[in-house]
Amino acid sequence: MKRLALPFAIIIAGVALAAVLLATGPTLTSKSVESLAPLVRVQTVTLEDVPLSTLTHGTVAPRTESELVAEVAGRVISVNPNLVSGGFFNAGEELLRIDPLDYELALEQARAGVVQAESDLANARRAASRLDSLSERQLSSIAQQDDAVNRMRIAEATLRSSQAQLSRAERDLERTRILAPYEGRVRSERVDIGQFVNRGNAIATIYATDYAEVRLPINDEELAFLDLPLGPVTQSAQIEPAARVTITARFAGKEHRWPAQVVRTEGELDPRTRMINVVARVESPYSPAAGRAPLAVGLFVDAEIHGRLARDVAILPRSAVRPDNQVLIVDGEDRLHFRPVTVLRTVAEQAYISAGLAAGERVCISSLDTALAGMRVRVAAAEQASIEASGEARSDSGAL
Repeated sequence: MKRLALPFAIIIAGVALAAVLLATGPTLTSKSVESLAPLVRVQTVTLEDVPLSTLTHGTVAPRTESELVAEVAGRVISVNPNLVSGGFFNAGEELLRIDPLDYELALEQARAGVVQAESDLANARRAASRLDSLSERQLSSIAQQDDAVNRMRIAEATLRSSQAQLSRAERDLERTRILAPYEGRVRSERVDIGQFVNRGNAIATIYATDYAEVRLPINDEELAFLDLPLGPVTQSAQIEPAARVTITARFAGKEHRWPAQVVRTEGELDPRTRMINVVARVESPYSPAAGRAPLAVGLFVDAEIHGRLARDVAILPRSAVRPDNQVLIVDGEDRLHFRPVTVLRTVAEQAYISAGLAAGERVCISSLDTALAGMRVRVAAAEQASIEASGEARSDSGAL
């Protein structure tokens, strides 16, 4: 009996102990889980006047490039030291001289021919006058009069021909001196002293340096932000007032800037790229003004074309604009509302809003995948302020 009673006693003692533990243990209360509103960042809207501009690029080219050609044949007896690749010259400066001896002789012959033709014409006129006097007294025949008039006309034609030869001889003599047609620079030269050149031989390639031009391609949509003609344009269409352009390029290890102006647009819009070329002019590209580097022909440059002034524009991050040109407004109760806006343009990571927002409104700039109208959010700036306030309170209590 003792063997059978011992296990029952152990079981009864365990049950009694468990009952005591349950009776004296802590009580648990259930609590519902509070859902946290999403944390977002906002930007307060400020309206400002924004100057619009367009970024593009191009290559510097001379406004005029010419091929110097010999207009007379002869041996080269003089070459300007600046007639070398890269040399500069002034307008009217003598670049090359051809031996003028043969052309001086031709000029003297032409002058002598003119004198002889003038003498022959004078004799023919006197002879015709004498025959007219004899005719009045009926002492000459009609045939003699006709011959006298014919000789006078031949003498007049000979004089005109001699004068034309004289003019040509003078012009050929002038052409032995090749003068610079404008202020410029030599791209390449192909002649030297002692060389014989024929009429039509290329001597050098030169270009003007009074100003340079840069062809700048612009998308047709960008034309809305620039003061350029939107109607039919021609190659010679002048833009008044000229749009300002800032040319930038790296040269000799530094970044340099040159002021320029858009002077014309080219004749047509490329149907494939939807681009139109505008031409910017840079005055005195080789002038060392203010330590500026020369704007060399062939240099690849970046350009910013300054356009119109857009008024009352809000600038937001591009990511803040949702599909269908909508933004999320956070009201005073920290609730979201969808708002349609007018996007003037987007540049890089910024969106320019021209209508739909008022100054002082808060725009959500965080990415929300499941945004709903009226949904409550927590503003990141307010959360940070509350955290800092609680941190200061804790520090104050610790000091106390």
